[in-house]
Amino acid sequence: MKYLGPQMLEFPQNGDERGHLVVVEGQKDIPFDIKRIFYIYGSDESVVRGQHANRRTEFVLINVAGQCKVKVRDGKGNEAVFLLNRPHTGIYLPKMVWKDMYDFSQDSVLLCLASEHYDASEYIREYDKYLKLIEEEDK
Repeated sequence: MKYLGPQMLEFPQNGDERGHLVVVEGQKDIPFDIKRIFYIYGSDESVVRGQHANRRTEFVLINVAGQCKVKVRDGKGNEAVFLLNRPHTGIYLPKMVWKDMYDFSQDSVLLCLASEHYDASEYIREYDKYLKLIEEEDK
């Protein structure tokens, strides 16, 4: 399974009168093995999280409660805003995509699945530096 760019994913919902169950498996429902899981909660609606790109890490973001928006940019003038508001959908983010998560509802819990273990050196936290790296890649 290979995705070319950021895109929404829908995961199978299982359940009955007792409730719902959503299973997300690496290399099956998402295009990588999951090496790290973290979640973001308690962010005010005025807070912007993310504000970085990653050299190696791919992500799938799932708002398992509440909602938030994710703005993605590719450094080439293309951008999209995704609304994460259903616990059985997520957004796939390939490496080298700038991401901003914002407009969190009070009850938002944003689950983040990552393809790599945390390594601060692979984060690009300055947008101008990110644009220069994208420009160099295209040469």
